[in-house]
Amino acid sequence: MMNLTTRYLGLTLAHPFMPGASPLTENLDTVCRLEDAGAAAIVMHSLFEEDIHDGAAAFDMYLEQVLRIKRRVRVPLIASLNGSNAEGWLQYARLLARAGADALELNYYYVATDAREDGRAVEGRLLDIVAVLKESVTLPIAVKLSPFYSALPNLAWQLDRIGADGLILFSRFHQPDIDPRALEGELRIDLSSSADLLTPLRWTAILAKRFDASIALSGGVHEPIDGVKAVLAGADVVQIVSALLRGGPERLTAIRTGFERWAESNGYDHIDQMRGRMSLEGDGAHATERSLYKRRLKSWHAAGAPVAGH
Repeated sequence: MMNLTTRYLGLTLAHPFMPGASPLTENLDTVCRLEDAGAAAIVMHSLFEEDIHDGAAAFDMYLEQVLRIKRRVRVPLIASLNGSNAEGWLQYARLLARAGADALELNYYYVATDAREDGRAVEGRLLDIVAVLKESVTLPIAVKLSPFYSALPNLAWQLDRIGADGLILFSRFHQPDIDPRALEGELRIDLSSSADLLTPLRWTAILAKRFDASIALSGGVHEPIDGVKAVLAGADVVQIVSALLRGGPERLTAIRTGFERWAESNGYDHIDQMRGRMSLEGDGAHATERSLYKRRLKSWHAAGAPVAGH
């Protein structure tokens, strides 16, 4: 059997596949089904800062769910906080640690709408939150990022330097539609597909092997081959949500076993032999990206048009 053991946030996991933050963990029976399906760890649904500001009840319920899950499952449990301000998070992070959470996922979802706020201020807000948490709690911290930063490798470098234990690529960017009759935003969640894998795959390949922080790929993993691509790009772990919402917890088993089958048939004995083989490592990453960009554009030709060189 292939050795799939991996390390994430200082935790030793049986393999790299786990559910990402989603409503699935709001139900304890579903959490148990996820563990039975072979989840390497359980990532809690996110606790939103807006809910905390509305009163302590939301946090008390979340804390109780952490305690229930810790009593029922044997795999590591990762709590998740979603917000954009540091206020109050330190207190809640400490309480989550006391409740038994093995790590903390910080989902920094912030859309810059103020024209007077520059990119440095936006990044500074995130760095300040992570720095305060790292100085004050012992939990490993993973930071879930958006792909929409002008210099993402530099931000990743700064997060790694101040002690972030992991980077999650990426937070799903939900974009409300417009209802032209009601003249209001139309709220609709579209689940991802394998086509959404390309953005996190690209940035995983760019960032892998550059930092001490673990890298989790999140978004677009629906088939075993998607997981193969994620690990080849350099992901330490793979988070899955939409495929589980569609197919149930058992879909995780299918993805993991399919991944293992593909790896064994291609001559791999250990996952470390695969990880990062397609990463854009070192100083040549920019040149490689430019070369791939040029080749992609030149690979297309209109139907019926002659192909270059023929």
